[in-house]
Amino acid sequence: MYAIVDIETTGGYASAHGITEVAIYVFDGKKVIEKFETLINPGQPIPRYIQSFTGITDEMVARAPEFEKVADKISCLLNENVFIAHNVNFDYSFLKSHLLRSGYDLKSKKLCTVRLSRKIFPALPSYSLGNLCRSLEININNRHRAGGDAEATVKVFSKLLENDKDDFITKSLLRNSKEQSLPPNVPKQNFEMLPATPGVYYFHDAKGKIIYVGKAINIRNRVNSHFSNNSESRQKQNFILHIHSISFKSCATELMASILESVEIKKYWPKFNYSQKHWEDVFGIYTYEDRNGYLRLAIEKNKKNLKPVHTFHNLSEGYSWLRNTIQGYQLCAKLCFLEKGNGACSGTENKPCKGACIKKESKSAYNKRVRKAIEEMNDETSFAIVDKGLEETELSCILVDSGKFFGMGYLPSEYKLLNVDDIKEYLTSYRGNNYIRNLITGHKEKFPSAIINLTGRNNHKHEKNKT
Repeated sequence: MYAIVDIETTGGYASAHGITEVAIYVFDGKKVIEKFETLINPGQPIPRYIQSFTGITDEMVARAPEFEKVADKISCLLNENVFIAHNVNFDYSFLKSHLLRSGYDLKSKKLCTVRLSRKIFPALPSYSLGNLCRSLEININNRHRAGGDAEATVKVFSKLLENDKDDFITKSLLRNSKEQSLPPNVPKQNFEMLPATPGVYYFHDAKGKIIYVGKAINIRNRVNSHFSNNSESRQKQNFILHIHSISFKSCATELMASILESVEIKKYWPKFNYSQKHWEDVFGIYTYEDRNGYLRLAIEKNKKNLKPVHTFHNLSEGYSWLRNTIQGYQLCAKLCFLEKGNGACSGTENKPCKGACIKKESKSAYNKRVRKAIEEMNDETSFAIVDKGLEETELSCILVDSGKFFGMGYLPSEYKLLNVDDIKEYLTSYRGNNYIRNLITGHKEKFPSAIINLTGRNNHKHEKNKT
């Protein structure tokens, strides 16, 4: 038995929006044996554009039951039957979420009439409910209302049953089939070709445009996790509605995947990526000489007309660096604005301060250490991060040339890293950014054994190991 469902809502994702109407048609494969249809009071205003789209107004739902009043009936109808809807994961996520809040759990099997239609009726111009019904010569009454759309979906499913020569519907209900959890417009083959390697994956819309870029240690597992959970989030609903294909690029290491993800987000500016599109180094370390001649380090918001000696995404990152620098270079917390007040700083008693705050240490000696800290912070060394490759016959290589990220790629496993310029011939050059800089700096500190120092090797020709 099948429960063919349609709902109307106040918005696109269950965690923040309510249901305004539910229709459930219980179908035995030949005829409808039970109908349940009701308006629902969502407990929140219905946006005007949705009112105009569905015709359901705040006045119409004011006296309608709240969801919990009909939750028991809905739970019985759904859990006893196979849940079917056009773009099933949208309706399922809303009803599962609302049932959970009312004390019920939804665990029924699912079928999506979009995915089924793509398989059983291939090459149609469109699989939206309206266009699909037009192609199949199905009349829709009361469009964009739960009852009208559910009735049309019953007719679509009837035609799917009649034309399912390869028994695709039965196969989709098998336990090991992922059809029920996949987004409606993505071919299953896209998921089957995903590798279990580190790398970057791309979600594309109907026109092929990249709308999301993600990175993963295991591409296959990560992509599947987007759709196999019961998330109520806006992101999942956006993916379900807009993704039409998936592509990927394998990388040898997680670090390479993280770098490539950042490069691609900056390159394509995908619609549903948010964090790195707004990644900015807001704060900087500035230095100046005070009236007593001592060099000071201060954290400030970045200024247009002043060049910081280093930048940070947030204050905590900047203060962490400053505290480590004070310890590492025996600087004064007061001269770095981490302590206030008159007299000596706390570091004069238990180190690291040598007394610059009370003029016990000369300005020349103190300033020398400040300059050394700044110099080492603006590291202009050349080095490579070398790790395993995609194949046994190669090594992965991330190159930093004179303190700046150059790019990455793969070297022959017998290659001797002797010359920066020749190494570049094997690599793809990418535009760096501060996020990538921080990734590399963190990796360098965590895995020093993976670093090969190349400073001073730019003018020496390399040799390949012939043995």
